[in-house]
Amino acid sequence: MNPKAESVEEYLSWYEGPIREKLEQIRAILKEVIPEAKEVISYHMPAYRTSEVLVYFAGAKNHLGFYPTNTPIVEFKKELEGYVTSKGAIQFPYDQPLPVDLIKEIAIFRLEEAKFRAERKKPKK
Repeated sequence: MNPKAESVEEYLSWYEGPIREKLEQIRAILKEVIPEAKEVISYHMPAYRTSEVLVYFAGAKNHLGFYPTNTPIVEFKKELEGYVTSKGAIQFPYDQPLPVDLIKEIAIFRLEEAKFRAERKKPKK
């Protein structure tokens, strides 16, 4: 069983070189675009949460895994052409630049989706 990081800093310390650079880059993008989200470790990965976890990311052997849940995979299907995707995951190869604008759009989409769900859960007066 893999060890569980206690913090994002610890998680990132397990990587070096180009992989670490990509992980640091996506972390900076997410902190910039969703600053109100709290940085946490969830499912052994760095994640950003408000009323719910918005997105996760993780290092893999040949790609950076970005896990924005399933709705953005459907919503941004056209923009994600050319990337390997599954129900709730996107693979960004290390040998290509990260699609910064797309990552920002997906993170903002998830923030708005979470706000909408939180509002719906509030009891009516």
